[in-house]
Amino acid sequence: MVSCAVVGPATDPPRVAYAVGRPVGGAVVRNRVRRRLRAATRAHAAVLAPGLAYLVHAAPGAAGASYADLDADLRNALCALREDTP
Repeated sequence: MVSCAVVGPATDPPRVAYAVGRPVGGAVVRNRVRRRLRAATRAHAAVLAPGLAYLVHAAPGAAGASYADLDADLRNALCALREDTP
């Protein structure tokens, strides 16, 4: 899973977009991965910085990952971005 952030005005709330492409699987699988990522993002909302726009890209292996694995990967990516972002 790859995540990146774009800095915007600090007054804007954090925004999150999800890139779950066809290599992940069919439409049902992609939608399930997207729903799990959204739930994991809500669970880690405190880590999201205001004024940033995040892009979460799901790799093909995300289809077979459990929610706990996706949650941990997302948390690690968000924390790493938090440290790298000024």
